[in-house]
Amino acid sequence: MNETKLTKRQNVIQGIKFALFSASAGIIEVVSFTLLNEVAKLTYWPAYLIALVLSVLYNFTVNRRFTFKSANNVPVAMLKIALFYCVFTPLSTWGGAAVESRGVNEYIVLGCTMALNFVTEFLYCRFVVYRNSMNTNDLARKEQEKEKEESK
Repeated sequence: MNETKLTKRQNVIQGIKFALFSASAGIIEVVSFTLLNEVAKLTYWPAYLIALVLSVLYNFTVNRRFTFKSANNVPVAMLKIALFYCVFTPLSTWGGAAVESRGVNEYIVLGCTMALNFVTEFLYCRFVVYRNSMNTNDLARKEQEKEKEESK
């Protein structure tokens, strides 16, 4: 299958959507991390792992549907995301705990980790997970039909 080609406008809109959905996933991650850290008194790594999982599940769901508009096999896409997190999670958990143990505030560590996650996950989703299936779901088809009607 060929890689999906997007117009400049489509690429910009895709980036904006990913950023907005990632920001909302970030809110989920920060709120859950804060509750686990401050209320439940969990140490950094379990609080981070739980918050990350909640954020990833949400982010995967909305970005697959609305940002990349993919109709590909959900288990396959989720497996690819899981593989990304099989690398990212241990490295970020180990690295974050190591930095935090040296006295860096856990929220600064969390913020830096989230920024790194944002950039690397977008690139991975765009060029690996959804490369050949962007704009294939029902939303994309409706938009394409609307554009055809408007161009007549």
